This record gives sequence, structure tokens and C-alpha cells, in this order.
Amino acid sequence: MEQIELRAASREVLGKKVRFLRRQGITPVHLFGHGVDSMALQCDTAQLKRVLAQAGHARLIILWLDKARKPRNAIIREIQREPRTGELLHVDFYQVRMEEKIKVEVPIILVGEAPALKSKDNTLVQELSSLTIECLPGKIPPSVNLDISSLTEAGQAIHVKEIVLGEGIAILDDPEQIVVRISALMVEKVEEVVKAPPEVAEVAPPPEEELKEE
Repeated sequence: MEQIELRAASREVLGKKVRFLRRQGITPVHLFGHGVDSMALQCDTAQLKRVLAQAGHARLIILWLDKARKPRNAIIREIQREPRTGELLHVDFYQVRMEEKIKVEVPIILVGEAPALKSKDNTLVQELSSLTIECLPGKIPPSVNLDISSLTEAGQAIHVKEIVLGEGIAILDDPEQIVVRISALMVEKVEEVVKAPPEVAEVAPPPEEELKEE
């Protein structure tokens, strides 16, 4: 698997002043981790965007700091964006120790074709889009490929307990959680309602006036 590398430099601009960095094509980032002093850093925005697209939240990143001879091993912990424009604002990196297990989320990618979908009456419902796993940093898979070719009819599902990953990788999600299932489409039958003609109210004739003799 190709390594993902990123260069970062020490950052002295802090607080609200970092907006001037963004105008120059530089994104403020932070590096922290277990037993690691928090470090304010900055990265070239264009390069950082490419790394984010490659790594997601699971891939290991080789982080080179200034003129350091040895890189740091890190994963992306948090990405902050401007809500309206989606502009990249800030990224947090978490430095890992290669000999210590960590918990990460990896995306689930559906592969293959479900025979059940040949029927127009069925639809595929994915209820879980990622798995929470625990393993050594060097064993983090970029994604979990889930073959759905075993789904042949409505009502069938694949649960977390049916997913098998490599040795040393533990899945922390509920084993009974449904990942993907085949659901039958509900076809609504529209019944024609025939309106009865309005009822005509019957009015009783007035009683005949009795003749009175004078």
C-alpha cells in the first residue's frame, strides 16, 4: 500500500490571526497524542487537501515536521470546515505509536451484485456505513469491502458478526447490528372511491287542516 506523506511547519500565528494564513493558501493544523506535547503547525492547503482525499479518517499519514530527520506517524482526528462554503479551516492530527493499538472508523464499501435486486420490487438498504475497529496502526485497512452477492431475496441481511477482517483487527460494533439488507418495496394500492349521489331529504307533507264547522 502506498504511503501517504505530508509536510508541516511550526506555526507561530495563533487565535483569530490564522485567517491571514488561509488567505495565503496555508491551513492551520494541530498535532497531539498520548504522551505527546500538543504542537501548533501549518500546512500548504493544496497539499493538505490531496492528503485528506487519500487518507480519510483511517489511513496512516507520514508527517514530516520542518527539518526533522524522522517523521511522525499520525492519523486524522478532526476536520473543521466553514459550514456554508465548505472551506477548509483546521485539521487535528493524532500521533500514534506503532506498537500501541488504536480505535478508528473505517468506511464500508459494498462490492458485487445482489441477485435480489434483479426484481424491481426489492431495494437495498445500507444501515451501517462504517466500522469501528481496534488494531495496531500499521494494520488499519483503508476500507472494509463487503460482498453483497449472497443477498438473493427480500428479508435477507448481512450483520456485523458476519464480517471477517485480518488477524489482530477487532470489530467493536454490536455483532447483531445489520449492515445491509434487502427490503421489499411497499406498493400502495389506490382504491377508487365511488361517491354516492347526495341523499335527497324527504320532507313530510303538511298535515291536512281539519274543516271546522261554524
